[in-house]
Amino acid sequence: MSKVNASFKQPILPPATIGIVGGGQLGQMMTLSAKAMGYQVGVLDPTPKAPAAQVADFQIVAAYDDEAALLDLARRSDVLTYEFENVDETALKAAQAYAQLPQGTELLHVTGDRLNEKQFLHDHGIPVTLFAPVNDRQSLNYALNRVGTPAILKTAAGGYDGHGQADLASTTITPEAEALLAHPCILEARQEFQTEVSMMVTRSAADVVTTFPLVENQHQHHILHTTIAPANVQASVHAAARKIAVSIAEALELRGVLGIEFFVLPDDTLIVNELAPRPHNSGHYTIEACNISQFEAHIRSICGLPIPAVVQTSPAVMRNLLGDDLTLARQQLINHPEWHFHDYGKAAIKSQRKMGHVTVLNHNIDAALASVSILKGEQ
Repeated sequence: MSKVNASFKQPILPPATIGIVGGGQLGQMMTLSAKAMGYQVGVLDPTPKAPAAQVADFQIVAAYDDEAALLDLARRSDVLTYEFENVDETALKAAQAYAQLPQGTELLHVTGDRLNEKQFLHDHGIPVTLFAPVNDRQSLNYALNRVGTPAILKTAAGGYDGHGQADLASTTITPEAEALLAHPCILEARQEFQTEVSMMVTRSAADVVTTFPLVENQHQHHILHTTIAPANVQASVHAAARKIAVSIAEALELRGVLGIEFFVLPDDTLIVNELAPRPHNSGHYTIEACNISQFEAHIRSICGLPIPAVVQTSPAVMRNLLGDDLTLARQQLINHPEWHFHDYGKAAIKSQRKMGHVTVLNHNIDAALASVSILKGEQ
């Protein structure tokens, strides 16, 4: 039995307290699922009345790397989880003296660093793009010779939604790429692909792996714009994605939900682009379109409860609300009874910021897409 599973002699049942590191929208939806099941929830986040804190039982207002605050959360909780990658691993390890951490810290070590992640996947026979580590100008030149161009230079840690990235069309090092060299980086070969797809996967305390349907993702400015569920790809692609997801979940001894982003190549093969060690934006459709949401699955997994086989009860389209999209969506609610509208309750509307989402269920995907077409999106 693994060290992670060894700590689960008994399931953690309601009204136990779940401590969530991070108070954003993912934490909010985790909290709503946990509260519906009868759990108490505490949140650690530096922003007072953060989205998750608005629906939780208590909030500790502190920085994510504040070890004393994290230990306080652990003392007040039975089990800990996190809603994003950049959590301090050392502080989390110390917190395990007071509360269970079913996801462990190795998951963060792998997914919180792009180089670690690519190397982990490569070592386990999971297809990824060609890559090389970059630490300075000399190693970038070496990496360009090895990987070729076009390529993308990315900071190894800390980037999201296109931040910390620079495109390299040739071996000429651009000012944008030069600026990134202040940090450890990874160079990745740019792939020509048909579409981007993703799959959520989870694993129970009994080592049963459960996958959600494969979905298609459309991005604007590196930010997820629209998700179509299920993905309109060959049955072989769905099967291949599930096989890869199960392999990754087993290799990680996964607890909680993991998001896996793939590229579908022109020959209908898959490569893994990124991993997310928590519920994922492209899985929001599961709240209304599946018999169990990704958030309830996450809570069940970390608390040692069984997870049912996932059934998608209706095709769906999920549309992100970025910045002022939220204002427009609020105004249009009166005209769209078919919308499942989610407002994350963030204090300020900012450009390109995820403010909420809308999900539409319809067996006619074109009709579902037309329903959200009024939301033109930030350009």
